[in-house]
Amino acid sequence: MSRALLRGHLFLLVCVYSTTAHILFEREKDISKAMASYTVTVRTGTRPFSGTTSYVYVQLRGADAESQEENLHKRFLSFGFTKGSERTITLESEASLGELIYLKLRTQAFLGLDNQWFCDKITVKTPKGDAILFPCYRWLGSDETVVLRPAKALLVFQDINPVAQKTRTSQLEGRQKLIMWSVYAENLPRIINYESAMLLPEKLQFSFSKETEFSYTARTQLIYLKLNGLADNRESWESIDQLRMNLCDITNKTIEYVEDHWDEDEFFGYQFLNGLNPMLIQRCSKLPENFLVTEEMVKGLLGETTLKAEIAKGNIFLCDYKMLDGLVGNVVAGRQQYLTAPLVLLYCNPQGLMLPIAIQLGQMAGPHQTPIFLPTDPKHDWLLAKIFVRAAEFSMQELDSHLLRTHFLSEVFAMATLRNLPSPHPLFKLLIPHTRYTLHINILARSRLISDDGSITLNAGIGGKSLSELLKRGTSSLTYSSLCLPENISERGLEDVPNYYYRDDGIQLWNIINKYVTGVLQHYYTSDEHVQKDTELQSWIREIFTNGFLERSNTGAPESFQTVGDLIKFVTMVIFTASAQHAAVNNGQFDFGGWMPNYPTALRKPPPKEKGQTTMDTILETLPDIGTTVNAMAVLRLLSKAFSDQYLLGSFPEELFDEEVPCKLIEDFQKDLRELSDLIEERNKKLEFPYIYLSPQNVENSVAI
Repeated sequence: MSRALLRGHLFLLVCVYSTTAHILFEREKDISKAMASYTVTVRTGTRPFSGTTSYVYVQLRGADAESQEENLHKRFLSFGFTKGSERTITLESEASLGELIYLKLRTQAFLGLDNQWFCDKITVKTPKGDAILFPCYRWLGSDETVVLRPAKALLVFQDINPVAQKTRTSQLEGRQKLIMWSVYAENLPRIINYESAMLLPEKLQFSFSKETEFSYTARTQLIYLKLNGLADNRESWESIDQLRMNLCDITNKTIEYVEDHWDEDEFFGYQFLNGLNPMLIQRCSKLPENFLVTEEMVKGLLGETTLKAEIAKGNIFLCDYKMLDGLVGNVVAGRQQYLTAPLVLLYCNPQGLMLPIAIQLGQMAGPHQTPIFLPTDPKHDWLLAKIFVRAAEFSMQELDSHLLRTHFLSEVFAMATLRNLPSPHPLFKLLIPHTRYTLHINILARSRLISDDGSITLNAGIGGKSLSELLKRGTSSLTYSSLCLPENISERGLEDVPNYYYRDDGIQLWNIINKYVTGVLQHYYTSDEHVQKDTELQSWIREIFTNGFLERSNTGAPESFQTVGDLIKFVTMVIFTASAQHAAVNNGQFDFGGWMPNYPTALRKPPPKEKGQTTMDTILETLPDIGTTVNAMAVLRLLSKAFSDQYLLGSFPEELFDEEVPCKLIEDFQKDLRELSDLIEERNKKLEFPYIYLSPQNVENSVAI
C-alpha cells in the first residue's frame, strides 16, 4: 500500500473516531443535563461506640419515582463510619424524583462483623437546591433497614401522597407490634409489655454511658456513703449523735441544714410548701368533723386571736393523709412496721411562717383514739408526733405524688405517643424529647423498687398489699385539674400563701411551657376543625383516657379534643408533668431524706395512745434501725442523682423540626428558661434555705431517673 493511501486511511479513521467521540461526548452531556443530582450527607453520632464497620446503603423515594440504592462506601477508600464523621455522596436519577417522601437506610455487615451504628441525621440537597433534613437519632444493627421521613411536620390530612400515607400507617403498625399495653395491677394505669428493660427496642433504652453510670452508682452507694458494713445491722441507733457521726462525711449543704433544723416547727411547716410533697397542703375553711381541735387547745399559739377568726381570715391550713387510713404496715427484716393517717393543722402567722399547731395520728377522733398532739405538749411527745407525720409523708410522696403522678402517667403519655403519632406528626416531634428513658426507668422501678424483693418493699413501712392499695387509692382520686398546676393551686386555695416557692417557680414554668406549646400547635392547627379531623391525634388522646385515666369520666380528663385550646392545655400538662413536676418531687429526695429522722421510711413502734410517756429512747426505738436507715439512704441518693447523660428542659440535641417557625419558637423557649433560671438564682441568694428544684437548670426534659 502506498504511503499516500495509508495516510488517507489513517486520516479517515481519525475523522471517524473524532466524530464518534464527539457524538458520544454530546450524548453524555445531554444525559447529564437530563439527570437529577441529589447530594446526600450522612452524619454519625458522637456518643460512645457510634461508629461502625458495616456497609451503609441509601435510597430516596419521591412522589414521582425512586432512586437506585447507593453504597455510601463506594467512593471512599476506607470502610466504616467513625464517631462524629460525615460522608457525602451524590445520587443520580434519570429525572427528578418529585417531592421527597422518605429515605431508606440499610446496613449490611462487613466481613460478618456484627456492630451497631448510631446515625444522627441525613441531609439531602435536591436539584432545586433545597436542603431536606431526615432525622434519625437511633441505633441500627449490622443488617437492618429503616425508613426515615423528612423533618417537615405534617398532619395526617396534609400528608396526602399515597406513598406517604402508607408509610405513616406502616410505621405505626410496626411500633404497635413492639409496644403494647399490659396490666401491672387492676385499677392502675396500664404499663408497657416488657418486664426487662434490656428487651426494649434499642431506641427506648438507656445509652451505654447512662446504663454504665447508673449500674455503677447503684452498686456503690453504700461505699460512697461510707456506710458499708452497716446494711445488715438490725440494732437501733444509740443516739441522734451516733447517727450524726456516721453521716459526718456527707458534705451536702442542704442535708446539713436539714440536720440542724429538722426538729424545729418552722422547718416542719416549711416542708409542706417547699419540700418533697408540696401537693397536699390546702387552705382550711372548716375543721374536719374527725379533727376536734378546740379553741382551748391552741390558745396562745395564735397570738391574741382565735382559731375561728384565723380560719375566717384564711390563715389556717390542713394536711390530711386520709389515703393511708386502714393500711397495714410492712414487715421489714422480720419486724412489723406501723403506718398512720395523720391530720395536721397549720397556722400561717403574720411573719409568713407556716407553723404546725395540732397533729392527730389517725382519722378516728375520740377518747380511746390517738390524742391530738400540740406544740405545748412535752417536747418528746410533740417530736414523735411530727416524726409520724414525716413517715406518712414518705409513703404519700414516693407512691402517689412521685411514682403514680409522674412516672406512671408519663409512661402512659410516652406509650400513646409512640403508638399513635408517626414521626412526621408535629405533636410527635413536640413530645418525643419528653419521653426519653421513661419506659426504661419505669421498668427498673417496678423490678428493683416495688417488687417483692425491691428496695422500697424491703426498707419501707409501706409495702406488699398496702403499697398496691395506696397506688389504687391514688389512681381513684386522680383528676385532670390536679395535674394542671394553676388549677391545682386554686383548688387548694394557695394563690396568696407567702414563701411558696414551688408555686411561684412552678407557675412560671407552666406559663413558659404553655407559651411554647401554644406557638407550635397553633402553627400547625390553624382551626378547631383541624383538631377534630386529625384521626391520629384523636387516637392518641383516646388511648391516654383509656389506659391512663381508665375511662373514668369523673376525672375530668378529655376523651377527645374539640378545640385547639383544649389540645394546648393538655399538652402543656403532659410536658410539665414529665419535666417540672417530676423534678419537684424527685430531685430533693436525698437532700430532705439523707437525714433519716426528717424522712423515715419506716417506723417500728405504733403511735402513742397517750401523752407524757415518750422519751428519747422511745423515739430511737421507733425510728428505723441502722440497716434500714443506710439502705434507704443509698436508694434515695441513687434516685435523686444527676447523671452525665441528661437533657435539661429546653435542650433538644436531636433536630426534629427544620421549619423556621418551630425552630424560632424553640429559641424563644430556651431564652425564657434561661431568664427564669437567672431570676430564681437571684431570689435564692436572699434565702437562708434556697429552693432550687424548679430552676430550669435542674429540670430534665423527661422522667429519666
